[in-house]
Amino acid sequence: MRLLIALILPWLTFFTIGRPIAGLVCLLLQITVLGWLPATLWAVYALSQYTTDQKIARAMQR
Repeated sequence: MRLLIALILPWLTFFTIGRPIAGLVCLLLQITVLGWLPATLWAVYALSQYTTDQKIARAMQR
């Protein structure tokens, strides 16, 4: 679900993973038409890093 959000509303992805300042910067980038693609790529990358960090944290707790 977050991946779909990252593709449609990239700035919202950052708010769902707890990075509101990055979300605001991404929103400013997304406002420009040329910034939509970099904002989407940045959101997808940040989401993949977030899920990796969550997996590592779960593995360390075991």
